[in-house]
Amino acid sequence: MAETKKEKILGVKGMNDILPDDAPLWELFENTVQSVLRSYGYQQIRTPIVEPTALFARGLGEVTDIVEKEMYSFADSMNGDLLTLRPECTASVVRAALEHNLTYDGPKRLWYAGPMFRHERPQRGRYRQFHQVGAEAIGFSGPDIDAELIMMCQRLWDDLGLSDIRLEINSIGDAAERNHHRADLIAYFEQHSELLDAEAKRRLHSNPLRILDTKNPAMQELVNNAPKLLDYLGEESRAHFEGVQRFLRHNSVPFTINPRLVRGMDYYNRTVFEWVTDQLGSQGTVCGGGRYDPLVEIFGGKPTPAVGFAMGVERLLELMKATSESFSRGQCDVYLVHQGEAAQMQAFVFAERIRDAGLDVVLHCAAAGGAGSFKSQMKRADASGAAFAVILGDDEIANGAATVKHLRDADMANNQHAVPLDAVVDYLIDQVAGDDEHDHDHLHAGQIHTHH
Repeated sequence: MAETKKEKILGVKGMNDILPDDAPLWELFENTVQSVLRSYGYQQIRTPIVEPTALFARGLGEVTDIVEKEMYSFADSMNGDLLTLRPECTASVVRAALEHNLTYDGPKRLWYAGPMFRHERPQRGRYRQFHQVGAEAIGFSGPDIDAELIMMCQRLWDDLGLSDIRLEINSIGDAAERNHHRADLIAYFEQHSELLDAEAKRRLHSNPLRILDTKNPAMQELVNNAPKLLDYLGEESRAHFEGVQRFLRHNSVPFTINPRLVRGMDYYNRTVFEWVTDQLGSQGTVCGGGRYDPLVEIFGGKPTPAVGFAMGVERLLELMKATSESFSRGQCDVYLVHQGEAAQMQAFVFAERIRDAGLDVVLHCAAAGGAGSFKSQMKRADASGAAFAVILGDDEIANGAATVKHLRDADMANNQHAVPLDAVVDYLIDQVAGDDEHDHDHLHAGQIHTHH
């Protein structure tokens, strides 16, 4: 009886693999982010990807799109607890800070990175599993920390070589000011109900601020003429917003005030901001944030001011790809080619010695079909991106010398030397040092260099 061929299992749509060719770009981004955040005194926090569903329902708001339509929620099969894959991380960070009393000895600057999950139609820069980097400053009340977070983003864009990102800011005031504006906003939209689309009508009484964020061209004039929240700000909210602007101007950070700018979560107040670009089509926001003073109290803590941001990693990587020539990195510095049992034994010893010297080494190992000829091994050496191939065979072992071949340097290509076995490591170190002096990029463990 013929065996039935098993069907191939594919990944979940909208949850993407990060393949080895893409990994260097992710590493560059992550290393740069970590360096910038550390330079401002932010400490990393890592929270679980699964949280109680109530955390997001209470924190984000029952009538937000995320809670209504986008969360991956399920009942724990062991005890029936309602759980959710985190759709964002601010709520998780605040929950952790509250649960572990992180602010008992003063304000905290925290940052996180990791996957988030939302059930929505996958499109460019918008996936069901996506990654965010965010920063949260908990316990700070003044406009100075709002400005610091924004300036930290600006430094990150500069360090990543991204220039086509612009800053939009707004203030959505405090609860009493928003309630006054909300009543007038509802009344205004009710007077023009015939111009509202189905989504706007659904949101009219539950979350009318979100109507201001509509992308429907037919509603743009209506929204432009709607009551502006900035006109409803009280003295404290206005002073806070003007303070943020003063810090940004003093530090030469350009911005535009966008009176229609709101955030999708219910916990925001006062300062809100977005970094946007025209290079990614409709998914133009690469980073958004603002102040969320009510959230700690919503979660049962004492009133505690807080502000933060989150940035979409995949969208920023798209920008990095568009603005830079290459982010390639080889697998290694040295590829070890060998033929014969004695050479293979010696190759293992050599590989460890070269790694001890701080270089990355790929040792050729047998693949399906056998150990491979010298020719096939050299093809693999070239494909690895290694700067050098170290070749060991019966002749090399008999003569007490390895062959070292330059694979990358245009002036040295195809140039090879017989090097005594006990001098190979020093030779490679000298060659790498020489390459570095001539501005040839070199990778040591934990470092990332880009080729421009």
